[in-house]
Amino acid sequence: MKPLRIAFISPFYPFKGGIAKFSSLLLEALRTKGYDVLPVSFKALYPRFLIGAPLEGDQSTGKASITRPGLVLYNPFSWFRTARFIRSLQPDVVLVAYWSGFLAPLYLLLRRMTGVRTVVLLHNYAAHESFFFEPLMKMLLAACTDAFITLSGAVSRELEADLPEVPRLQLYHPVYEPAGKSVSSAEARKELGIGPDVPVLLFFGYVRRYKGLDLLLQAMPAILKKEPSLKLVVAGHFFEQPARYRELVRQLDIAGNVDIYPGYVPSERTGAFFAAADAVVLPYRSATQSGVVQLAYGYGLPVIATPVGSLPDMIRPGKSGWIAGDVSPERIAEAVSQYLDSRGRLDAQRAEILSISRECSWEAFSEAAGRFLEAEAGRR
Repeated sequence: MKPLRIAFISPFYPFKGGIAKFSSLLLEALRTKGYDVLPVSFKALYPRFLIGAPLEGDQSTGKASITRPGLVLYNPFSWFRTARFIRSLQPDVVLVAYWSGFLAPLYLLLRRMTGVRTVVLLHNYAAHESFFFEPLMKMLLAACTDAFITLSGAVSRELEADLPEVPRLQLYHPVYEPAGKSVSSAEARKELGIGPDVPVLLFFGYVRRYKGLDLLLQAMPAILKKEPSLKLVVAGHFFEQPARYRELVRQLDIAGNVDIYPGYVPSERTGAFFAAADAVVLPYRSATQSGVVQLAYGYGLPVIATPVGSLPDMIRPGKSGWIAGDVSPERIAEAVSQYLDSRGRLDAQRAEILSISRECSWEAFSEAAGRFLEAEAGRR
């Protein structure tokens, strides 16, 4: 039997960021299941002046065979070229990664011009930082979508409220396995200049207001009263000026306990930060799901998070992590304190995280997603 042909539109490796990482791994997992997946990648997403630094990687290299018709999110002329290209591929179904309302007009045009059933892999439904045209973008998304695959219960519940008639499959964010060279904790701490007995918290990933780094910094004085030697490591690309956070560190008089590494962290460098850490902190003001949680689990680290979106669904309190009472410096400090009190139960925590990793595998995700795509393709 001819395998299902899937045109998969998304940024892929070597683009930077969580969406590209997720899509690249899903691409390989679906191919392993025997599906004929044709990746249609972007040439560019956003103008550089909007993001401060390019988030695209070296487009001349990559692990996967990427089909590039020259799709540029901010260039509508490239959308028409991409629609013609997708028609030429003759896919059975189109799978599109969606994380921002700015994608809705593009996907609506592609759906109308190709006539192929389109399944939206929905990372975010509502924007973390709302904008004026968001209601219109949601209307356009509904118009271009035949079905949804969601990664969290929070997003599924939003869809149920707005689009109850559209088929959807609720899945989960699979665990990211460590990539690149394996680094021991001792090696990583030596590289980062951190002593072997110092408790280390890690804030990792893009720094935007909704991710609450300022809340975590404001919680640090209370945390340091309990554990004066504790170190907070911040590593990631800043969408705001790092100087703002450095000034907050200075005002709080915690400079000796906070190390900031601004800039995108490539996979070969990621291992050092996670190997050096004891726990990962997500002090988010809002969230749907987070790949950082699954990355932490991949490295065997517990997670401390705020009770927003589906973050509580991803954490087994007191076992694989801790959930703050609310989104405030005081409650974040209390959750960190609970974690510090639990450090004598590391073996039990690691066993729990290993159990989650087995349940949330890419193999299981791709199997369920593949069956759903087959069913949607059959509805033509």
